[in-house]
Amino acid sequence: MKLVHLYNHNNGLRMKEKLKIALIQSNLIWENPAANKAHFSDQINSIPKPVDLIILPEMFSTGFTMNAAPVAEQMDGETVSWLIQMAIEKECAITGSIIIEENGSYYNRLLFVQPNGQIQHYDKHQLFTLAKEQDVFTAGQQEVIIDYKGWKIKPQICYDLRFPVWARNTTDYDVLLYVASWPKKRINAWDILLQARAIENMCYAIGVNRVGIDGKGFEYNGHSAVYDVLGNSLIDNLPVENETILLTTLVKKHIIEQRSKLGFLQDRDSFKLLF
Repeated sequence: MKLVHLYNHNNGLRMKEKLKIALIQSNLIWENPAANKAHFSDQINSIPKPVDLIILPEMFSTGFTMNAAPVAEQMDGETVSWLIQMAIEKECAITGSIIIEENGSYYNRLLFVQPNGQIQHYDKHQLFTLAKEQDVFTAGQQEVIIDYKGWKIKPQICYDLRFPVWARNTTDYDVLLYVASWPKKRINAWDILLQARAIENMCYAIGVNRVGIDGKGFEYNGHSAVYDVLGNSLIDNLPVENETILLTTLVKKHIIEQRSKLGFLQDRDSFKLLF
């Protein structure tokens, strides 16, 4: 296992005490990148105030499809270019996962685009065997920590949520970030596990899920959420099941104070992941 720290010299040196985030919980148009980008452009442009980070769902340009070949893109493709353009225009980071083809392999790849257009990425590690994702996609083998405005963010994708060892906070990161296409029939697990990841890792845990019905007939009902170090929700009136944009603010002082007061991470086991 390789741990990669991604550091941006233009943003990382300016630590922000508060990080304003927008979660876009949206329906997705099946295997139609152009239509999805147009829809997300409208949603991003409707965000009422400046934010530091905008989060889109898993495979936001296509829906969670295993029909990768017709919709896969290169790292210099149209969706990546669109993400760069939006991040620069809005002067904030934007993240979400899309299907990337690279060296003959397909990846469910989360892209984290900085306000200056710099791209960092994380490839989904735990592939969803129930949908035979492992037959189409290549699993990522790198644990990634993104440094953004003085915040250490660990990105994950959907099924990764079920595997706490892969998320274990051995690096003192601040935020655990999940983008997902998590179906309604198993949404109770999403709710419980996302809150648990925040509590056990003494971090903010963010989960952004889609809504609507996909091309395979699976229904999604959102339940996007943000939990603090103690597992308290930062979003009012959960669960949220409609297409919407959720705004909240993360506070660095909350992490520092609670970790110092309770010290739970100091008692964690030391281990190394082997592949």
